[in-house]
Amino acid sequence: MSQQNAAPKSPGRSRGWGIDDIPDQTGRIAVITGANTGIGYQAAWYLAGRGATIVLAGRDAARTKAAHDRLLGQLPEARLDTVALDLASLQSVRQAAVEIRARYPRLDLLINNAGVMMCPRGQTADGFELQLGTNHLGHFALTGLVLPSLLDVDGSRVVTVSSNGHKMGRINFIDLQSERRYNRVTAYAQSKLANLLFTYELQRRLAEAHAPTIAVAAHPGTSDTELVRHLPGWMQVGSRLVPNQDAVHGALPTVRAATDPAAGGGDYYGPSGFGEFAGPPVRVKSSARSHDASAARQLWAISEQLTGVTFPV
Repeated sequence: MSQQNAAPKSPGRSRGWGIDDIPDQTGRIAVITGANTGIGYQAAWYLAGRGATIVLAGRDAARTKAAHDRLLGQLPEARLDTVALDLASLQSVRQAAVEIRARYPRLDLLINNAGVMMCPRGQTADGFELQLGTNHLGHFALTGLVLPSLLDVDGSRVVTVSSNGHKMGRINFIDLQSERRYNRVTAYAQSKLANLLFTYELQRRLAEAHAPTIAVAAHPGTSDTELVRHLPGWMQVGSRLVPNQDAVHGALPTVRAATDPAAGGGDYYGPSGFGEFAGPPVRVKSSARSHDASAARQLWAISEQLTGVTFPV
C-alpha cells in the first residue's frame, strides 16, 4: 500500500514536540486546503483526533470524499466535512468561500496547505503562472474571503505552509508571472517566499486592528509526499542525501503552528534537525527577504489587484 493511500498513524512520543503535546481541540473548526493527501491529510487526522471539526478542502471531489471516508474509518467519532476548492481558479475560490462561510460563520483555523511544486510551466484559469497562482494568489484570495469568520474568534489562526525553498526565493516584480522566462525551481521559490511575505504582512495588519486572530507559518522540511513528483532529477538525487521524513512527521510543524498555546503572531515553525530537513518542530528563522516589509506591502497591493479581493483588516 502506497504512503498516500495508507491509513494515517501517530509518530509516537518523540524527544521534542509531538502528538502528545497537541492540546484538546474540541469545539474548534478548521479548514484545511489540500487535505486529501500528504501533510494536509495527516494534519487533518491529528486535529480531528483531538476533537476539532475539520473541513477538508480539495479540488478533486472524489479524492476529497475518499480522504473523508478513510479518516472516518480510522476516527469514527470525527466531525468531518468537505468543500470543493480549486486554488487555481478564483471562481472556485469564491464559491468555496461562500459555502464555508454559510456553513461555518465562526472559524478557528484556516490552514493554507495545498500547493504545487516545481511543475512544468502552466497557467491557472485566470492566467496566472501556476505555482504563484496556486500557492500564493489562491490562498491570498481564500484567506481574505473567509477572514470575517475568524476575526471575532479568540485564539483563531491563519496558518500558511511555506518551504525551506523560500530561502532561494526573490519576488520578481518586473516579471512576476514568469512570462519572459520560466524556471520551475525559481518560480516555486518565489511562491514560497510569497507565502511568508503574506503571513508577516497579514500579521502586521491583524495586530494594527487589535484582532484576536494571528497569522503563523510553517514548513515541513524535506518530506516524502506526492508534492515532490515534479522535482528535477538532480534534486531527486540530492534529496536522498539529506534527512527525510514522511507526512506523519512532516505535518507536525503545521499542527504546532495551529495549536501550540505559546505560538505568537508571525512565528514560523519547522523541523529542528540539521538544515531543518527533519526533526520535531520548533520555531525557526526565515530569510531576510521574507522580512522585507516594503516588498510585502507591494506584493499585497498587487495580489489585491490580481485577485480582486481586499481584506477586512
